[in-house]
Amino acid sequence: MAFYREQIVPRLVALACGTKAFRGLREATAAGLSGRVVEIGFGSGFNVPLYPEGVERVLAVEPSATAFRLAAGRVAAAPFPVEQVGLDGRDLPLEDASCDAALCTFALCTIPEPEVALAEVRRVLRPGGRFHLLEHGLAPDDRVVAFQRRAEPFQRRLADGCHLTRDPLVLVREAGFEVVDLAQFYGRGPKAWSYLTRVATVRAS
Repeated sequence: MAFYREQIVPRLVALACGTKAFRGLREATAAGLSGRVVEIGFGSGFNVPLYPEGVERVLAVEPSATAFRLAAGRVAAAPFPVEQVGLDGRDLPLEDASCDAALCTFALCTIPEPEVALAEVRRVLRPGGRFHLLEHGLAPDDRVVAFQRRAEPFQRRLADGCHLTRDPLVLVREAGFEVVDLAQFYGRGPKAWSYLTRVATVRAS
């Protein structure tokens, strides 16, 4: 099981989440970020070439050594420093109000205790700092939700904890972030996996 989690899952995630179909969504999610950015669930670094001008440094939080190795080429080509600073989004080794922005794409679905991770993001953001999120999750259609609930136990085992029924918008609002831009829609693929939330928020004072 450890081999599967450490060697196979990061490669499966890279195949599923690194497609060209997601590139535009990732770029739209990163738009508006600047300064010192902490990225939760850095994965294989697919967001690195999509960060806008104005980003000065990316602090990567990623538990998988395999995923971070897969990111090596993108990290080396980045026009800004990329530094791995932690392994767990629930315990960021950063000072309070030390980041200008935060980004999370397709990782909140997997992090245990997502409310704890979001509280950590809020803690390390300066007042007025932006947090942008792209995530799949709970669909708006009852039939799809019923299937998501049936499939979730298998999904969690196959994808190392990935949930289908978390509601990312509810989570960020309950964490105290102010939503400034929101898009929710079905992307490509089966509806149980493709209901997406792209949300831009700020940390209120």
